[in-house]
Amino acid sequence: MYPERTPALVTLLVVCAAAAAYIAVRRPFLRRLALRQVARRRGEAMLVIGGSVLGTAIIIGSLVVGDTLNFSVRQGAYTNLGPIDEIVTSATIAQGDEAAARLRELRGDPQVDGVLTVRAAEAAAVTGADASRRAEPRISVYEGDLVAAGEFGGSADGGSGLGGPTPVRGEAVVNADLADTMGVGPGDALTLYLYGKPTPFRVARVVPTRGVAGVSTGPVSRNAFLAPGTLVEAARAARSTVEPRTVTFVSNVGGVEDGDAASDAVEGKIRAALGPLTGQGTSVEKAKQALLDAAKAAGDGLGSFFLFIGSFSIIAGVLLLVNIFVMLAEERKSELGMLRAIGMKRSRLVRSFVIEGTVYALVASLVGILVGIGVGRAVVVVAAQIFNSFSAEEGGLTLAFNVTPVSIVNGFALGFLIAFLTVALTSLRISRVNIISAIRDLPTGGVHRTRRRWVIASTVLAALTAAAAVPAIADSQGLGTYLYPALTVVLLCPLLVRLAPKRWVYTAAAAAVLGWGLVANTVRPKVLENGSTVTFVVLGIMLTFSAVFLVSQNQDVLTRPFRRFMLRPTPGGLASRLAIAYPVARKFRTGAILIMYSLVVFTLVLITVLGSLVNATVDNEVANASGGFAVRADFNPANPIPDPARTLTSGRFSGAITDAVPLLVAPGKISNVGRLSRPTDTVVIGADPAIAETGLYPLTKRLDGLGDDRATWRAVMTDRRYVIIDQFLGSTGGGPPTMTFTPGQTLTLTDPATGRAEQKTIAGILKSGNGFYGVGGTSFVSPTILSASAATAQFGGQAKLASALVKTAAGVSDDTVAADLQGQFLPQSLVATRVRQAVEKGFGASRGFFQLMQGFLALGLLVGIAGLGVVMVRAVRERRRTIGVLRALGFPASTVQRAFLTESSFVASEGIVLGAALSVLTSYLLFENDPSFAGTGIGFPIPWLSIAILIAAATVASLLATFWPAHQAARIRPAVALRIAD
Repeated sequence: MYPERTPALVTLLVVCAAAAAYIAVRRPFLRRLALRQVARRRGEAMLVIGGSVLGTAIIIGSLVVGDTLNFSVRQGAYTNLGPIDEIVTSATIAQGDEAAARLRELRGDPQVDGVLTVRAAEAAAVTGADASRRAEPRISVYEGDLVAAGEFGGSADGGSGLGGPTPVRGEAVVNADLADTMGVGPGDALTLYLYGKPTPFRVARVVPTRGVAGVSTGPVSRNAFLAPGTLVEAARAARSTVEPRTVTFVSNVGGVEDGDAASDAVEGKIRAALGPLTGQGTSVEKAKQALLDAAKAAGDGLGSFFLFIGSFSIIAGVLLLVNIFVMLAEERKSELGMLRAIGMKRSRLVRSFVIEGTVYALVASLVGILVGIGVGRAVVVVAAQIFNSFSAEEGGLTLAFNVTPVSIVNGFALGFLIAFLTVALTSLRISRVNIISAIRDLPTGGVHRTRRRWVIASTVLAALTAAAAVPAIADSQGLGTYLYPALTVVLLCPLLVRLAPKRWVYTAAAAAVLGWGLVANTVRPKVLENGSTVTFVVLGIMLTFSAVFLVSQNQDVLTRPFRRFMLRPTPGGLASRLAIAYPVARKFRTGAILIMYSLVVFTLVLITVLGSLVNATVDNEVANASGGFAVRADFNPANPIPDPARTLTSGRFSGAITDAVPLLVAPGKISNVGRLSRPTDTVVIGADPAIAETGLYPLTKRLDGLGDDRATWRAVMTDRRYVIIDQFLGSTGGGPPTMTFTPGQTLTLTDPATGRAEQKTIAGILKSGNGFYGVGGTSFVSPTILSASAATAQFGGQAKLASALVKTAAGVSDDTVAADLQGQFLPQSLVATRVRQAVEKGFGASRGFFQLMQGFLALGLLVGIAGLGVVMVRAVRERRRTIGVLRALGFPASTVQRAFLTESSFVASEGIVLGAALSVLTSYLLFENDPSFAGTGIGFPIPWLSIAILIAAATVASLLATFWPAHQAARIRPAVALRIAD
């Protein structure tokens, strides 16, 4: 994944590693000092490495998830396309024959190694009788020369998947998917409904579902291959107005994926050969390129999404690394003071730490590769179960685990750079040691006054960020709206601390940043509409950092209610005083732990609340997706149901079905709107005007002046200038919409078969397009809805009657209606989709992904818990003398142990409660200000039980992590502790 970023990352990696190596070679003393610390303090080295491993592991795990999805989707290039790179389709036999004749001249082209022409149509299949009867309402049927098909594209990467003799009349060659579905093999009988007429066939042989044998224009590839002329005769016998399609496959020189490089050039040659036919109903599709691009977009999208989720855990890992290094420096304080006293410059001290940090970063990144692959594997296993819950018709996908060298290199480089830069920057802070205080192991007191030039620089920068904040807030830019005001406040602090007490300034600044982070989307409701993951990362960091800083500055206020208990002359009171004193005195390390906990718990609880909120809206989503229609019936446009509005409401369905609204369906492309950088596939739906009266699909946005939802639908049905689009148009990789559209914007709608383009105006945006996904047996792409007359005027014969929306009578089961429809109209290849079932299955998948995200994010909570345990281990070592004095004065071991456990409980509970409270408050404000939740009729659901379990589990885990260091502290013998020198 992201191969374009690899050179930059590798360059930075080499530069940083070379700088450290140069220092180590040029300064042997610094090298020996650094390596001595690594060898001498192996326990500390393991802690630093452990803190660095998770960052690399999460990055590589996220990239591996993207690699797997990319690879799995790309397998469609082998299964559904094989050597096919371009597909030329003609709607009529005459035009198809002419197109095939024109394309024969490409057979001698050096970039083309095969041209194959076949006829194609849709059909239904039946086999067996009575109890053993099996039916498949939608398969693809082809006729052509199978000997030529077997030679098409050569034998590279499995070839076309076909071979052997062409079947004779009455025989059929079927692919493995169709054979498995129907339970047939060579010699078995199979009945195909060709243009509505049952025709018996004998299965001649079964071929692998691969290449031409697995070619598919829809979500499934159940194919049968017949003798030449069979489809043409069947269409004429049925007097069908729809002729078999003529499809010409073109194979570029090279393997399955290598041929993609020549697609643009070959497409140009195809169009040149076809001449005027491309504007008269013959379409040219770069099928291989489109599939591979979609695979990359889907893989990158899902990988980026998990990287966004994992970024909070990465930040927690960075904070753990900082905390560990700072604590190591505290322990080495006397040693550092002696080095500075004998003349070592601060810069050399930093270089020594850089050498040491490079060793840690290198080892941690190498270990992180193995851990990251394991994390990615675990995520893929869970994700595979979610994908497998959907059938192929519903967009199911079989995941095949895959790791690419590019992802390993990128993950290793990012992990190393994060650890290296963290150590380098932390070393700068460590080097600012007071020599006298360090040698005597005294606290570093005193007030460090910021230099005037830094005050001036920060004030100027504050003015610049304030200026940048004005247009960002005015335009509701997500990142700028949150970031610029917060930076302005932070940059003003050096100036303000010269004018007011430091605590007042820092408290006010933290409160201001926290307040703005919470209310920004109330002041500017559209600030989160772009769905940018960077915006959410910045928001989470702003809220948690500012809240923790506010708490750290005012710990005495927060602990005041417990002061009476702590002042009691009892073991419990004494243990409480000891427990609170250390974290209050060590604000930096305590704050780092609080941020680790708060940031991860904030995101975990936010995902939990949002998941609960989504589940609470299932009934509302069913209403949005169905528009009042219980079932969508999709049928074969070559053999459509005549007059669906009458046929589906009379006869055996009279009384069960009250209304049926026919839909015309055509493939289309949309461009020149929003941030769409290239033409985007869409399913054009020409709706009957009854859709605006019989049902009502709610809109999330409408064009001003058209009225309410029903009035907007009526306007679209009467004015061909208007269209209604799906909010997910142009989105890839799942997740929230990545494009933002506004009613009133214009777009270009193009018929890919004729090239005819028209300007349309967005009249409304669907609240849910679920009810239209897969309409007419098409792929699951976003719908664009206009009137049937407008669709016919632009798309002509390409707009085919292929679907109908069905409204059932009160009390009638949609399951029963769907089953009856499929049984009654099997010759028309009818497939009935129950809207509620489809929506509920989608919600089940969403619930699974929320749980997957929670599990992935829980790694960050493990970092926080581990960080608390590490800090307590270091605290015990750091406070050995203090513990020895207390024990010598008569304090029992149980009091010391209780003090350490109380301290860890205090810090962990503070971080957990802070993160959970911020998360609930943030999700409530999102709920109140998100227009998509307006009118849902539900209150704000808070999953108290899930949150309570999360808090309890984190608290118990934190206590378990600190039990051993607390126990060790209690076992320290006073005499040993008081005479320990190092």
